[in-house]
Amino acid sequence: MKRILFLPLLFTILSVSAQQKPKLIVGIIVDQMRQEYLYRFNEKFSDHGFKKLINEGYMYKNAHFNYVPTYTAPGHASVYTGTTPAIHGVIGNSWYDKESKQNIYCAHDESESTVGSNSDNGHMSPRNLLTTTIGDELRFSTQMRSKVIGLSIKDRGAIFPAGHTGEAFWYDKDTGDFISSTYYSEQLPEWVKEFNNQNKAENYLTQTWEPSANLDTYIESINDENEYEDGVGKDKATFPYPMKKDGYWMVPATPFGNEILTDISLAAIKNTSLGEDDITDLLAISFSSTDYVGHGFGPNSKEVEDTYIKLDKNIATIIETLDDEVGKGNYLIFLTADHAVAEVPQLLIDSKVPAGYFDKKQLDKLNEAIEAKYGKGDWIENVSNNQIFLNRKTIASNNQNLIEIQNFVADHLLLAKGVARSYPAHLINSIDYDAGGVKGLMARGYNQKRSGDVIVELEPGWMIRSSKGSTHGSAYTYDTHVPMIWYGAGVPVGESVNYHPITDIAPTLSMLLDIKLPNGATGQPLTELLK
Repeated sequence: MKRILFLPLLFTILSVSAQQKPKLIVGIIVDQMRQEYLYRFNEKFSDHGFKKLINEGYMYKNAHFNYVPTYTAPGHASVYTGTTPAIHGVIGNSWYDKESKQNIYCAHDESESTVGSNSDNGHMSPRNLLTTTIGDELRFSTQMRSKVIGLSIKDRGAIFPAGHTGEAFWYDKDTGDFISSTYYSEQLPEWVKEFNNQNKAENYLTQTWEPSANLDTYIESINDENEYEDGVGKDKATFPYPMKKDGYWMVPATPFGNEILTDISLAAIKNTSLGEDDITDLLAISFSSTDYVGHGFGPNSKEVEDTYIKLDKNIATIIETLDDEVGKGNYLIFLTADHAVAEVPQLLIDSKVPAGYFDKKQLDKLNEAIEAKYGKGDWIENVSNNQIFLNRKTIASNNQNLIEIQNFVADHLLLAKGVARSYPAHLINSIDYDAGGVKGLMARGYNQKRSGDVIVELEPGWMIRSSKGSTHGSAYTYDTHVPMIWYGAGVPVGESVNYHPITDIAPTLSMLLDIKLPNGATGQPLTELLK
């Protein structure tokens, strides 16, 4: 009798388990978001945006990118592939191509054309991404019945999350419309055409970026008028910021960029049948305006604070729409970033904290130093992304040893002011992929075919930039430490302070969905979410 009851009970349990798979995965990447913003701006957030995700979801307080360089394109690729540039191949936003001897943009593809406008901003594809994404594996597991859509202001913020088999749409700064590429389709879907017909960008260009509250209440930031910020559309970097009617580029440079991305995200949720059946879909949303504002004003500015206060409302709107359209308990959200950001060095200097600006002129004499030891010649082929590319032909024609010259260049660079360490490629290649410390970060960010001969890391607080605004890209925690929050279907409430690399996101989704891991994945599932 017990055996007769056991089989139906087991069948019921398995059926319930299968039904618990979310109908929709929503991946949200906030470009350049620090983990500490969740604490610093917490009192300014409503109960329906970031706080809702934190209080009703699971937050990993010690999530990091586990490689360098910490840039936008590698960040998006790593989140959705579950691996690092060493394997997925996206080593920067652009990089020097050793074969063509040219700098190439990460998503540029001259074989494809723009769909949705007459601009050149759609010559794009994900072909430089060498591995599958979680979206690709989701599509393969359902024989392409799952819908996978990537949306962003930036092309790379939409393309890499959408993977090789999804759809991607991004903002065209020339027209104010959302466009795509012939890689995906010969024409825009009707819902995107209808969205573009609303002329949202035109509307935002008639408005003024005003703070959400009295600036005196923005006590989490430095004075609005200071010496550390660039302006947006005007010389003085202080509120308010009137938009320019003919400046479609201004929309992404302000919180209005997050507004228009929210608008098209809602349109996607309402018009593409996402999450309407039992076949799981994926919507990847990447907010880019936080990055533009962060670069121009720095992480301690009132402009950044106001941008996150406004973004909190955007997040709340997306959650509310998902509740209405997909249903509570039917969707799962993960929110993270593609990298964080450094302090403005000049602000640190003025606060008596060690920091500085690296003078690139120090690299101008590098070829001279090699010539002094090895003879005349064009020894340096390219310098980019804190990497030195040596001229292999010159080395061969002079009967010199590549490893010896790599070592010489690495040693010579240590003499430059602001350089903390430099490593020759042969050393990086010998380091175990799972190694700790900065060397491990470099090994995981180094792609043997695409990366250079010598990698340079500056001192903490140093950057290659003007004295205003900030940037990112380093191995330090101010660039690697980002949010990781899970919310929705089957997610327990809680938090963890254990270290987790961002590459754990895709493998976790694979386990939750019972699908194959992305084919280059190196991350591990987050066990707290799978209990």
